[in-house]
Amino acid sequence: MKYYVDCRTAAGGDGSENKPFNKIQQAADIAVAGDEVIVAPGIYREYVDPKNAGEEGKPIVYRSAKPREAHITGAEVLSGWTKVDGTVYTARVSNKIFGDYNPYTTLVSGDWFIAYFIAHTGDVYLNGKSMYEVQSLDEVKKAEPSDSAWDTEFSRYKWYAEQDTSKDETVFYVNFLGRDPSKDNIEISVRRNGFYPSKEGVGYITLNGFVVSQAATQWAPPTAYQEGMVGPHWSKGWIIEDCEIYESKCSGISLGKYLQPENDNKWLKTKYKDGTQTERDCICQAQVEGWSKERIGSHIIRNCEIHDCGQTGIVGHLGGVFSLIENNHIHHINNKQNLAGAEIGGIKMHAAIDCIYRRNHIHHCTRGIWLDWQAQGTRVTQNFFHDNIPPQHPGKEIKAEVAEDLFIEVSHGPTLVDNNIFLSPRALKLATQGVAVIHNILAGSFTAVGRGCNNGAPNRPSPRYTPYHMKHRTEVAGFMTILHGDCKFYNNIFIQKPICDEFKARMVANEKNDWDDSNFVVGTVPYNNYPTFDEWKAQFEGYCGMGSETTDRYYSELPVWAGGNLYFNGAKPMSKEADAYVNSENNVEIDCEEKDGKIYLKTNLYELVSTGKVPADAMSCKLMHTEDIAPAFEPEQNYENPDGSPIIFNIDFFGKKRGEKPVAGPFADKDEIKDSLF
Repeated sequence: MKYYVDCRTAAGGDGSENKPFNKIQQAADIAVAGDEVIVAPGIYREYVDPKNAGEEGKPIVYRSAKPREAHITGAEVLSGWTKVDGTVYTARVSNKIFGDYNPYTTLVSGDWFIAYFIAHTGDVYLNGKSMYEVQSLDEVKKAEPSDSAWDTEFSRYKWYAEQDTSKDETVFYVNFLGRDPSKDNIEISVRRNGFYPSKEGVGYITLNGFVVSQAATQWAPPTAYQEGMVGPHWSKGWIIEDCEIYESKCSGISLGKYLQPENDNKWLKTKYKDGTQTERDCICQAQVEGWSKERIGSHIIRNCEIHDCGQTGIVGHLGGVFSLIENNHIHHINNKQNLAGAEIGGIKMHAAIDCIYRRNHIHHCTRGIWLDWQAQGTRVTQNFFHDNIPPQHPGKEIKAEVAEDLFIEVSHGPTLVDNNIFLSPRALKLATQGVAVIHNILAGSFTAVGRGCNNGAPNRPSPRYTPYHMKHRTEVAGFMTILHGDCKFYNNIFIQKPICDEFKARMVANEKNDWDDSNFVVGTVPYNNYPTFDEWKAQFEGYCGMGSETTDRYYSELPVWAGGNLYFNGAKPMSKEADAYVNSENNVEIDCEEKDGKIYLKTNLYELVSTGKVPADAMSCKLMHTEDIAPAFEPEQNYENPDGSPIIFNIDFFGKKRGEKPVAGPFADKDEIKDSLF
């Protein structure tokens, strides 16, 4: 059955092509497995709550009749502005418009949220772009730029809201800086979600070709009910494709956790049990209540543009297992810096079991991808990362963290990072173990190696025990602290960029920081003191188990492997890397540029190879296979495909096949540098 929707028609339609519904929700109330809902171009100011699930092989498809011309928005136009003083205007709205959820009386809050700034879940938008909330009319009038926002000039557009309880109205004050609000599109957040089922288990839905924007979503930590502007709400088999997702207050798309009332933000509410223990409780409870490969996850997010959200572009805990996230453009996430905490990034996922992140372009985010806990069987491949660090120049204050392209935290692996390009000053934050880094270009450093895995108690041990799972399943196989190491680095190109004075100052200031050493020196050098496999293995020679000499053998750092890597511009290999190629004679430039709407890599590296300044045989390396890589230690699992089949690392960044004698880095052929990355 096909249902048609057109917001330009009058009420009373029956959903036929000749008499379409004028609200998407009318179709969402009756569509069942195998049905298609075709939505005409226009602005749909409604919250769409799909009532029924599809079936495997028979999804319910919601399709924009013209790609990205059907626009679901959580905002309403606010008119009737009157001048207060100078460039400041005011307008008011009846609170009845909000129903039982007023975004201007609801504060952003939750576990791991750092409330240095009082923020409401609502926003005020100037031509689709959210302005900056402040706490008083006086601050609106001053219109001072934010010292932490990425867009300093736009941060002068301030708004403040207060309640007129006598009239049950919300009163807005906005500094339009000389613009005439009657000539611009001024909107306010009204609805909490955009396209999101209110109940669990509404699986096998496809959302194709929509624009979804401006929802008043709440902070989404792993111990809470994780909502997004769009998302499957604890179900299986969603496809979100060819959509534009932007201006969610917190998260754009959620593949996150369902509501567990007994655990929901328990750390914030009761204080007594640490958040990480609550998270362990959440995981075990979810397993008892049906968290399994058969019921949850296996979603696809592809070909979407996700941008300008306050917390994350994509968020999830437990609910995103076995998912594929590919060919997305994710950018400008958390740029306002009005939200801070431990749950921020272009993508922030807990328990990304057997998830694949492939061919995504991620830039200008406060952190690119953050894989937190249980990145087991996770693969990050063929992605391009750059500028995922707050601007560094005088007058800027980083409210969140310095950030990096990819953060893998307290996971036991195996986590595979292959054929990517990392151009931010910090490439990987590795407060973790069980990671294989293969055939990448890394123009940023490794940071937090050997640290960042405790809970931070000043006087008592506070290690974080995190779970690992049965291979390619959700069932918990065990819990363990992070021993560090168990990392593998093969066939990568490391290029040191200049380290600015502010970064150098951070390196000194954070040298003893247990959470972040702010290292900006590129290369495997942070692993200098880690054992080789033979050194580590020697601890167990002649050992016969209980009753023999006591040592730290079960709690010492795990071994690290490296081979086939190249180092330029002062990038440094770890001391035990026997075959490292180090070139300090030639300056390798690397950056990216946009031409005619396409992104290209700019580097002279391959010219240096062509002219012999970098010997061709130095670039030559071994073709890697799953069997060449030691399994992740704790789960005893290989670096393999989600179906358990082995990987041959013969496919490069562009999908081109490598030969039996490949070159280091993400490209099979140096001539590919001429091709656009995206």
